[in-house]
Amino acid sequence: MEENNEFSLKNSNKSSENTFSDSFDVEDGISHVCIQLEKQDQPQVTFLERVKMTAEKHLTCSPSCFKKVIFDIFPVLQWLPNYKFREYIIGDIMSGIVVGIISVPQSIAYSLLASVDPIYGLYASFFPCIIYFLFGTSRHTSIGIFAVLCLMIGQVVDQELQEAGYDLSVNTSNIHRYSNTEKLEYEMVSNLSTPFPTLVSNNCDRSCYAIRIAANITFLAGVYQVVMSILQLGFISVYLSEPLLSGFVTGSSITILTSQAKYLLGLPIPRYKGIGALVMNWVSIFKMIPNTNICDLVTSIICFLVMVPIKEMNIRYKHKMKTPFPIELLVVIVATLISHYVNLQERYGSNITGTISTGFQVPRLPEWNLVQSVAADTVSIAIVSFVFTISLSEIFAKKHGYVVRANQEMLAIGCCNIIPSFFYSFATCATVTKTLLKDATGCMTQVSSLITAAVILLVLMVIAPLFHSLQNCVLATIIIVNLRGAFQKFFDTPRMWRVSHADALVWWVTMLASALLSTEVGLLVGICFAAVCILVRMQRPSIIQLGRVPDTKQYADLNLYRGLLCVSDVVIFRFNAPLYYVNKNYFQAAIFCKSGLNPTLKVKKNAKDKPEETENEDNGFSKCNTRKIGALVVDCSAMHFVDSPGADVLQELHQAYGRIGVLFLLANCSPTILETLQQSWILQAICK
Repeated sequence: MEENNEFSLKNSNKSSENTFSDSFDVEDGISHVCIQLEKQDQPQVTFLERVKMTAEKHLTCSPSCFKKVIFDIFPVLQWLPNYKFREYIIGDIMSGIVVGIISVPQSIAYSLLASVDPIYGLYASFFPCIIYFLFGTSRHTSIGIFAVLCLMIGQVVDQELQEAGYDLSVNTSNIHRYSNTEKLEYEMVSNLSTPFPTLVSNNCDRSCYAIRIAANITFLAGVYQVVMSILQLGFISVYLSEPLLSGFVTGSSITILTSQAKYLLGLPIPRYKGIGALVMNWVSIFKMIPNTNICDLVTSIICFLVMVPIKEMNIRYKHKMKTPFPIELLVVIVATLISHYVNLQERYGSNITGTISTGFQVPRLPEWNLVQSVAADTVSIAIVSFVFTISLSEIFAKKHGYVVRANQEMLAIGCCNIIPSFFYSFATCATVTKTLLKDATGCMTQVSSLITAAVILLVLMVIAPLFHSLQNCVLATIIIVNLRGAFQKFFDTPRMWRVSHADALVWWVTMLASALLSTEVGLLVGICFAAVCILVRMQRPSIIQLGRVPDTKQYADLNLYRGLLCVSDVVIFRFNAPLYYVNKNYFQAAIFCKSGLNPTLKVKKNAKDKPEETENEDNGFSKCNTRKIGALVVDCSAMHFVDSPGADVLQELHQAYGRIGVLFLLANCSPTILETLQQSWILQAICK
């Protein structure tokens, strides 16, 4: 804190015209000076007039206003006409192709997490690229399949399948499907243990019902996000801190690893859901280990040995490589060829992807009965989707020097969910890996998303059936290898603990809750625990005693630094938080304790004819509190606001210390605090 040997009840801005001062010179003796300034007349506006002006501002429609609304909803209309073709096109094409190539194996792999067929993973990667091109404000964000989101969708899908009577332990990868009418037509197979009449009449098997559930989840998540965008709730994302999100992703990654372990070993184990599912899954895996498919196990080990070193090389030498080596695509191609020509399914019973159809399905409207059943579970999916999208967009916007609009981003991701849900897609959001890849390969605008969509379209129309013989264990390996970044967060926790104990605790609590309870409960627990940490820190903030640095006008913490000087007869404190009803009692008790002078006890002792000079208690400030106190100053530079109960406490302290001849003064008050004190009539009481 910088002072000119004066502490005053005044605006911290020395040049401000609106200044109230209650000051004294700390070296030449104590003086008490009050200055009253007359405020300028402000125009009086009634409530109805204010409502009328607001309505005219926001509801008046003119050609320019209509144009602005359209340009705000479709940001592509602003930047596309100014597209610098020669400067941008090469980077956009390169990044679009690379991201498209990486998206193909990841789309097929992550469909396992969502409990749907691989073709729908390709849909989920194709449609959002085009939609975000129209609605998004970020130039670098890649919208697509996110592992944690797929896991959350898959848990809801499995729950609804189980309630509908489907057997979750049966592998459906080899079911042949076809679609040539307006409804999805599937061959009925034995995986439906207790089929409902409605499902049989609609000729819908497990795979058909699973994608209907996922599509309805996606539609409802998009509706939630669009409604929040209309209500301007984009600010909600700031309440989910980075440690909370990091812990949530890591905890969910542990669940993802657990769900994919059965594919690595080729074990037919159902996915458990709810509290304790992680433990139950691992118990089932260890019980079934004797039944491990050796072919799947060997394939998984080989894939790990090939992919992990290449991935590490891509990271280590990313500055020397124009594009990272697409190891996932190479592994998928080689594994598919080996599985096809060696015939691993028939010879060794290896689980394969099965038939992947080409083209697109006929659009289908959401089903009201399914929307109702998944409405509650979809809330957390919608929150995770838009929070990760907004957070990632803002990170790259700051890096490249442009601005993203949180509410527009929420609208964009909502549209990326609503529209594809009619085409049998599932929920998507911004993906960290592919966004980093776009940035590293020279992406300049969202034109790269159109290139990515073109690559995925080529796969959808022509290449998809060629992945028929691809083993599920290869897809599981791809998923697990891409979780390395989340697991590496464990090594960051010591540094996080050194920086902030509260952030480290939030990370660990959220991670453990997400892994041991469930993803949805883990997110809720993390939010609640983070809120409790904030409340505790606000309720019991730090209050420090200040001393002057020798030969300067600077003041610092007496407990933290040596050689500081105590001002004669003056004790100076800084309260590092707003003063309001939650911490007002703590503030008062801390002032009494740290100053070693309780005016109430002092008055009582004087009333009983006890000696006036009492030795102050040693509260860690023995250098300064064993002397007579003439004035007590509170530096308010860290107080952002004071509410009415806090103002009452200040007045009580001023009066209590005044009765024993000690000045209680405030310094560096902000205009907001001055306004509150003036409205509370405390300034008038102090200046009398």
